[in-house]
Amino acid sequence: MTMESDMTRRDVLKTVASTTVGLSMGSGIAVLGANDRVRVAICGLNGRGKDHINGFSRVPNVEIAALCDVDENLLRKRRAELDGKPQTYVDVRKLLEDRSIDAISIATPNHWHSLMAIWACQAGKDVYVEKPCSHNFWEGSQLVRAAEKYNRIVQHGTQIRSAPAIQEAMKSLRDDTLGEVYLARGLCFKWRDTIGHAPEEAVPAGVHYDLWTGPAPLKPFTRNRFHYQWHWNWDTGNGDLGNQGVHQIDVARWGLGVKFPSRISAIGGHFMFDDDQQTPNTLNCAFEFDLPDGKRKMMEFGVRHWITNNEAGIGRANLSAGVKRFVGHHDSIGNVFYGSKGYLATGDEDASSYEVLLGRDQKSGAHGHGGGNHFANFIDCVRSRKKEDLTAPIQEGHISCALVHLANASYRLGRTLRFDPETERVVGDDEANSLLRDASRGYRAPFVVPETV
Repeated sequence: MTMESDMTRRDVLKTVASTTVGLSMGSGIAVLGANDRVRVAICGLNGRGKDHINGFSRVPNVEIAALCDVDENLLRKRRAELDGKPQTYVDVRKLLEDRSIDAISIATPNHWHSLMAIWACQAGKDVYVEKPCSHNFWEGSQLVRAAEKYNRIVQHGTQIRSAPAIQEAMKSLRDDTLGEVYLARGLCFKWRDTIGHAPEEAVPAGVHYDLWTGPAPLKPFTRNRFHYQWHWNWDTGNGDLGNQGVHQIDVARWGLGVKFPSRISAIGGHFMFDDDQQTPNTLNCAFEFDLPDGKRKMMEFGVRHWITNNEAGIGRANLSAGVKRFVGHHDSIGNVFYGSKGYLATGDEDASSYEVLLGRDQKSGAHGHGGGNHFANFIDCVRSRKKEDLTAPIQEGHISCALVHLANASYRLGRTLRFDPETERVVGDDEANSLLRDASRGYRAPFVVPETV
């Protein structure tokens, strides 16, 4: 349900406690000093959530003040691992009542990302939200509007943007190193095995499954709908395109200097394995971008599972001069940019290396390696209130996630989509636009993404 825009602060906190979070408590936000401690709450503690704990723990003058997870077993475990013994919550709505929390960090399943982030913006919190920031296109646009309306700092979890080496690589794409850059290719080649079949069973003790399900349809509990395997169900995940692939889509779009595409086509399927996975494990995507000068640029994206080869030397070996280019037996996660003078590859195990190859003889050019601190960048901006200093602002994150949703829609509908970047709608295709809002799935009350205007 949608809250009224004229609610008072008291009304907001009442609503948080009962059903959902109301609107912002106003624009009078105190600016933290450079030495002020920032109190962060981490929501979602399995997998990537543990990385959030480790990441924020290393940022000076940051206190992990609260933990939130619907699995009480995991909640107790993570709390025991931390000094200071933060407050614990199973329901994020209760957490958001705490006025002493400055920011929340969201590492929940995808179907919770936008709703939780919007609620946090409405409650006056800054937000670090994991990729993809949305489960569908429409709710991502609502999150962008919420960040702007409530004047919040919202960082998207595409942390490659904070890597100095990749920032350097992106600069080289604009300084004529490769000449005219016309094509980018993203690689998501992960050796993922089958998830098998999981029977329906009783919800494990200590798990608040209704809260875990949140906005999605409530279905019987299975292990393949829970920890991590939720990625491969359409109700809660977006497949590997939205899991790992959104990082490389973001880098490809960044390097090309483009925003929304004009034409999208994706074909693929769930090959080889007989299991519970709904999302494709093999997917080939193509995006076309129309530029103001009448030119076009292209992006290709590939998802492969299981045994596969490497490409462009990307595959858990340093991308630098003198290193053997093909490893042949590991994941290949990265990007390749093609220009009139050569190509540039980014990737490596931590996605923070690049190498330039020039001319027909592929002469080795510039190369570099070096990651950054995405969590620290977020905290710096929480203190300064300078949204322009975010390396991955939510506006950019939303556009990259939009490419994920458009490609998945093309795959599921079995046709090419034409997209109007001005209206942000698929042209002449009501079925596609409905899918981009998850209209067939809908939202389960009271876990409804509010329409932000």
